[in-house]
Amino acid sequence: MTQAAPAQLDLSACDQEPIRTPGSIQPHGFMLTLTPDLVVAQASANLAQWTGHAADEAAGQPLAQIVGEAAHARLAPELLDGALGARPLYLGTATLGNGAHFDVLAHRWDGLVIAEFERVERSQPADFRHLYPLISDFLAKANQHASIAALTEVAARHVRSVTGFGRVMIYQFDTDGHGRVVAESKEDGYESYLGQHFPASDIPAQARELYRLSPIRLIQDANYEPAPLAPPRNPVTGGLNDLSFAALRSVSPVHLQYMRNMGTLASMSVSLIVKGQLWGLISCHNAAPCPVPVEKRTACEQLGQILALCIESREDAAELQFRLEVRRVMVELLGHLTKGTDFLENMSGVFPELLRFARAGGVAIVADDLIMTYGDTPDEDAIRALSTWLAVQGHTEVYHTNHLAASYPPAKALTRCASGLLALPISRIHKHYLLWFRPELVQTIEWAGNPHEKQARPGAPTQLSPRQSFATWRETIHGQSLPWHSAEIELTVEFRSALLGIALERAEQMAELAEELGRANKELEAFSYSVSHDLRAPLRHIVGFSDLLLEAGGLDDADRRQRFLRNIKESARLAGKLVDDLLSFSQMGRAALRPTTVDMNDLVSACIDKLGLEIGQRNVDWHIDHLPAAWADPSFLHLAVLNLLSNAVKFTAGRDPAVIRIWAEDGEHETVFHVADNGAGFNMDYVHKLFGVFQRLHRMEDFQGTGIGLANVRRIIERHDGRVWAQSVQGEGATFSFSIPKQTPNP
Repeated sequence: MTQAAPAQLDLSACDQEPIRTPGSIQPHGFMLTLTPDLVVAQASANLAQWTGHAADEAAGQPLAQIVGEAAHARLAPELLDGALGARPLYLGTATLGNGAHFDVLAHRWDGLVIAEFERVERSQPADFRHLYPLISDFLAKANQHASIAALTEVAARHVRSVTGFGRVMIYQFDTDGHGRVVAESKEDGYESYLGQHFPASDIPAQARELYRLSPIRLIQDANYEPAPLAPPRNPVTGGLNDLSFAALRSVSPVHLQYMRNMGTLASMSVSLIVKGQLWGLISCHNAAPCPVPVEKRTACEQLGQILALCIESREDAAELQFRLEVRRVMVELLGHLTKGTDFLENMSGVFPELLRFARAGGVAIVADDLIMTYGDTPDEDAIRALSTWLAVQGHTEVYHTNHLAASYPPAKALTRCASGLLALPISRIHKHYLLWFRPELVQTIEWAGNPHEKQARPGAPTQLSPRQSFATWRETIHGQSLPWHSAEIELTVEFRSALLGIALERAEQMAELAEELGRANKELEAFSYSVSHDLRAPLRHIVGFSDLLLEAGGLDDADRRQRFLRNIKESARLAGKLVDDLLSFSQMGRAALRPTTVDMNDLVSACIDKLGLEIGQRNVDWHIDHLPAAWADPSFLHLAVLNLLSNAVKFTAGRDPAVIRIWAEDGEHETVFHVADNGAGFNMDYVHKLFGVFQRLHRMEDFQGTGIGLANVRRIIERHDGRVWAQSVQGEGATFSFSIPKQTPNP
């Protein structure tokens, strides 16, 4: 075919061309669109060339009239098959009424069956027998090569051997849509593009999306004259036919001129789809027109799918290995950060690990006006200004860039050490940041022609494509760092959550410490009160009665002297008891718990036996239910129960009989024990003082005691992670209750 006179090309709008609805096909075959009952709806303009039937007269005629009865009988069963889908299906080889042989592909789209006929010399169907050895050989070599570079090189050689193209390249897209040639196989005399980059404008976004949907595209001759469809509009939709999946689909005139400028008259592209995305292309070029029959295209398409799976597995393995390494460093970091109480000091102690975690050149911690740095970082004033900018911009989540100056112009002065930034806000309220800096990575990129020469030079022929030349053009990139890996960003988010967890744990520990200090302070106040009042009272008695005894030294009243001595002895005993109770209470907070299963029935019996001397001849009526076992330190729990029973005995001194009841409630997570009596009770208005140190709700003259017993009970139960409380009606008795959590079974 000869190329028609060049039309005026809009070089600025090639990314908006209707590449899916070109309205025409490549002329090395013909196309018929068919209604569900196999009546021709449209025909390509070159129909007469291949069949002898005029295209503008074909519409409305049955398929058999156009292709002949034999071909119709051969094709009709599959064309009528409702399973025909959007992807072209090879129906075999049909011989038309004029004796010409055609490979036939068909698919359903836009309410029509699109049938494509490609001229072949053979009368037999395509032979796919060489497909198996090709794939088998590639798989064998794929198992020998671990790297993607080696795999793509093997694939390029295999595709060239199958197709006969002069140059086959494996072309990988980056995140910006630019492509780089990662592997190449070529004949002598073909220019090499290995390692060179092609700008995204060479394959606009809409073309990349079409490559993702339709995995193979062939252009046999860039000088072809398109064959339009007649009538031009789809009778079902009323619009131009969507030929996205058609093998004969015509391509953009700009792309055809691009090929000619490159010295390429035939090309084939096979898409490499990795995880549903266009990873790259197998791009084939030939200096002369080059037909590729369906069996060879199928072989290349299958090889492309296998290559894509191999790439995916290699990338997944590399990604997993990278993530494991970053996570290992993160775990090591967190292990160090949980050891001390000073968070900032801990962070500064792991600076080397922080650098390894983010593969950074420098790291800084910003805590309001405090700045700590390690490695190669900007100065403190620059870091302070940067953190202020981050706060003003509202970057409350992880912020990352490998070209900081593009977003933050003052960073142009920081290019050497801070072209890249990964910023981790530690607080949503305060200006607290963890900042990683990456230095400038100067890159020299080899482009296949200057990518910035988008427009033709003044006076140049308008049929020239945006690419004026494919001669190597080098561009040096400044001001950018190594990009941040997605795993680094994701694990930084996870690291932030872990840091906040540590900070929260520290806050909880500080709150517990503050609460404990508050209790300790109250206890110290009570100690002070005891020393100034409770403990000094018996000491005053000792001194006073000693003075009286000395003054009465010359008297013969022995009874009086005995009374003085008894008072001195009793006061000394009380002082000693106060000191013993103080020591006991102090030890409650320090001694280690050794929990085990405690038989509460035995424990209560032992406590009652110990109270025998205190009870004496009193009439005490004990009501004791069967009690469940508890998981606790038996010595501590014995002391707590003894205190509660002793209190019950003490405050029922005026009752006959004294009734003391002990029972338990067995819950899902804890067991609650109750001790009730019919004694004096207490005023519930003062229940908050009941378990305080040296707190008494009754006069010493009425009920003896130091006021430490219930404080001991509270401390013992709380150390077991339990609760203690009391209910009373004054004059009618009291009920004291405490809970003991159940043991959590080992998983």
